[in-house]
Amino acid sequence: MNLPVRSSLPSRSAALTALAPLVLLLLTWELISRLSSLPAFILPSPGGVLLRFIRALQQGNLLYHLQVTLQEVLLGLAAGSALALGLGYAIARSRLFERVLSPFLVASQAVPIVAIAPLLVIWFGPGIFSKILICALIVFFPVLVNTVVGLRAVPRELSDLLRSLRASRWQTLWQLEIPAALPVFLGGLRIGATLSVIGAVVGEFVGADKGLGFLINVGRGQYDTALVFVAVFSLVALALTLYGAVLLLEKNLLSWQEHHI
Repeated sequence: MNLPVRSSLPSRSAALTALAPLVLLLLTWELISRLSSLPAFILPSPGGVLLRFIRALQQGNLLYHLQVTLQEVLLGLAAGSALALGLGYAIARSRLFERVLSPFLVASQAVPIVAIAPLLVIWFGPGIFSKILICALIVFFPVLVNTVVGLRAVPRELSDLLRSLRASRWQTLWQLEIPAALPVFLGGLRIGATLSVIGAVVGEFVGADKGLGFLINVGRGQYDTALVFVAVFSLVALALTLYGAVLLLEKNLLSWQEHHI
């Protein structure tokens, strides 16, 4: 008996569908740059940006600044997520704790990170620590909210069942609460991964001598618009990579759900 062979046409069609808008955008960009006769310092062509990207790679500047921003993003994401996890667990377990902290947490989100970033750079200096702190602050709230929502979504019947079996608090946390809250938490981590890139760039804009945000400032000051495009596209690629990494982590950690559907 011949087994049906799965066709690769759907996957190819999906790839073409995803690439079509990008190709259309590049073609439109190329046409505008050619027909408008705008100087390169206002609107460089896609080819000019590609050549500037290759030159930045050869000089080593791009990889150096990308590495600095990536370090800030990863450390800020880790710090903000760890703090959000601990505080989120405490809030989910105590209504009194939530009533005390909620006004301060909500008020903190009413202040844009752009407004307090200069203060953080002044207080903690223009080094990497202030950038990590800005990243952690911008990541903290979405991860905190998703942690609380995920923990409170644990079915009460399962909690009562474990309590009747005399499960310890650690056993309940490890075997019930973490697996149940993990999907919602990872959703918040996806948001935080992309926001952390914004936090790093904001900090570098305010005060830095390295990083992709600093590279954008250099390109802007020198009217090297192609370099600005290179740095911006590098930030987009970094955000997409982090988002994809969280998706991959989610797929691996939540693989057990597929076996229970």
